[in-house]
Amino acid sequence: MESGLSEIGSTKMFDGFNKRYKHYSETLGCSMTFSIYFPPSASSSRRSPVLYWLSGLTCTDENFIIKSGAQRAASTRGIALVVPDTSPRGLNIEGEADSYDFGVGAGFYLNATQEKWKNWRMYDYIVKELPKLLSDNFTQLDTTRASISGHSMGGHGALTIYLKNLDKYKSVSAFAPIANPINCQWGQKAFTNYLGDNKAAWEEYDATCLISKFNNLSATILIDQGENDQFFPDQLLPNKFEEACKKVNAPLLLRLHPGYDHSYYFIATFIEDHITHHSQALKL
Repeated sequence: MESGLSEIGSTKMFDGFNKRYKHYSETLGCSMTFSIYFPPSASSSRRSPVLYWLSGLTCTDENFIIKSGAQRAASTRGIALVVPDTSPRGLNIEGEADSYDFGVGAGFYLNATQEKWKNWRMYDYIVKELPKLLSDNFTQLDTTRASISGHSMGGHGALTIYLKNLDKYKSVSAFAPIANPINCQWGQKAFTNYLGDNKAAWEEYDATCLISKFNNLSATILIDQGENDQFFPDQLLPNKFEEACKKVNAPLLLRLHPGYDHSYYFIATFIEDHITHHSQALKL
């Protein structure tokens, strides 16, 4: 394997394999881990399309693999799940681990412009470096057929990355995304620190702002939101995204679920719907 890529874990599941890898990221300037679930059908003669999953605040590449149960549907549908980490790690920048919603485990899938946080370039890592790494090293993956999904901060990442790269992804979905970060505490804190005071730069990483510019969508956007999610009213703001979609006739399916919270219990309940959503867009 190229670029210092090494396998650090392998577990059989639903006849496929969860595998975990470590590599040095030129983009982030540190060693990174990511996980892939290879469905049983994945081979160099029958390459699997890819569903990228972006995780939320405090998560690593392991949370989704361990807790979501997505492998059952991915195995049946023949989709490979690619799960990156949520930020650079081990750079020892002063203050990087002082709070759960900024710094380590909180990369917000953007390219920071402030000098102190210049290594926080998760946008370029997800959109450019990781797909190239996958296509260079895994003949059993078809990275030209890809979709993207995520949860919370990762839902924000999935939506914004998709909208800015409609040529690269066939579809998008999200669980409880931070859908309008310029208008919530999490987003304002992250954007101020990573991007400075330039509000125009903030809007480049806000799905509610972006949908007005990039609405030539090939597939309906699927969003699931639990009504008992403690972050629903103040931090997530899917209603703002829904309003913006209506203005430009962008196809959105926003499903509100009574009684469900922000946790992986919620994700595990509806993940099969998301795998189905993406497999239809990927024409499986």
